[in-house]
Amino acid sequence: MSGLDELIVGQSAPMREVKRLIELAAPSTTTILVQGETGTGKELVARAIHNLSKRKGKLVSVNCSAIPAELLESELFGHEKGAFTGADKTRSGRFEMASGGTLFLDEIGDMPLSLQAKLLRALENRTIQRVGGGNEVEVDFRLVCATHQNIEGDIESGKFRADLFYRINVFPITVPALASRSVDIPAILTSMLRSEKKDNNNQPVFTDGAHAEMMRYPWPGNVRELRNVLERACLLFPGRQIEQADVKNNLLRIKVPDPIEEQEALWAATSNLDSVAKVSEGKNRGSEMPLPHPSHYQDWFSFFDDIDLRRHLQDVEIVLIEAALLKSDGMISAAADSLKLRRTTLIEKMKKFMIEKPINANRPPEIE
Repeated sequence: MSGLDELIVGQSAPMREVKRLIELAAPSTTTILVQGETGTGKELVARAIHNLSKRKGKLVSVNCSAIPAELLESELFGHEKGAFTGADKTRSGRFEMASGGTLFLDEIGDMPLSLQAKLLRALENRTIQRVGGGNEVEVDFRLVCATHQNIEGDIESGKFRADLFYRINVFPITVPALASRSVDIPAILTSMLRSEKKDNNNQPVFTDGAHAEMMRYPWPGNVRELRNVLERACLLFPGRQIEQADVKNNLLRIKVPDPIEEQEALWAATSNLDSVAKVSEGKNRGSEMPLPHPSHYQDWFSFFDDIDLRRHLQDVEIVLIEAALLKSDGMISAAADSLKLRRTTLIEKMKKFMIEKPINANRPPEIE
């Protein structure tokens, strides 16, 4: 097993794609934007990029949402002695600490607008100014950013600078939700148990039925929630075998009070149409998640209280249309055939949902 496989566990189609992108981008100095839901493991991707980059400096991480806005500037850029009350000595910031290495800005979408301008300047000039200082300090850093937010939406609402987004979105990597790569769950559990074995020799044993039950669950908290469930299992079933009923009755009985979170959890369970398309093309058919069957929704109310059916069906329709257009290289007629729709019906749906055709310079224009 390679170092990348040890750090990022999983051989599903979505994770193989993520690893391929990491291996491709890591040796360069390109700025990378890691996107994905909370708990999917975006920091692990940043660590993998740094490890494969061969940069001699450190990986320095900053969670932009965890540090108060009034302290974040000093944390990132450092400060000079006397810059503010309590600044009794000069202090280097995270940019300088990451010089020669990698700076990982987690939850970049929560960075205040005033700091976004300074970050843009640092990216363009590779220099920073400490708080209270007037001298330019040269820094050699590789930037990796991460967010779970829709930054494009934040740009429209004025919460995020468009020029900064285009500067950090040079090489985007999207980490899939756990529900869209549920075939990886047994391997992830094995890896987690292996890493914790030195602290706990009385670990539970998951049967195939237990794995199957966990693979059916939508995992709104992703890998982070899976780790919490594993810790719960170690407490409830120390040294014991965990059966399918134990998973459902003792480990996954979680009530999610927010209907929006419930809906997003269900959508995560059926959103991996990209990997479905890859499977349908012929490789590893038996090892990947199939297209969701209507019967899969029978278990929804075993985990949650309700579902926004109208919203979910609309989301499914949008993603299927986008997937069909991508598969057909933007040819509406071919996409309509794939969806078993009339061409005019598909055009109306595209207008209704504001779906644009994928751009392909090699494809001749199609007459609408």
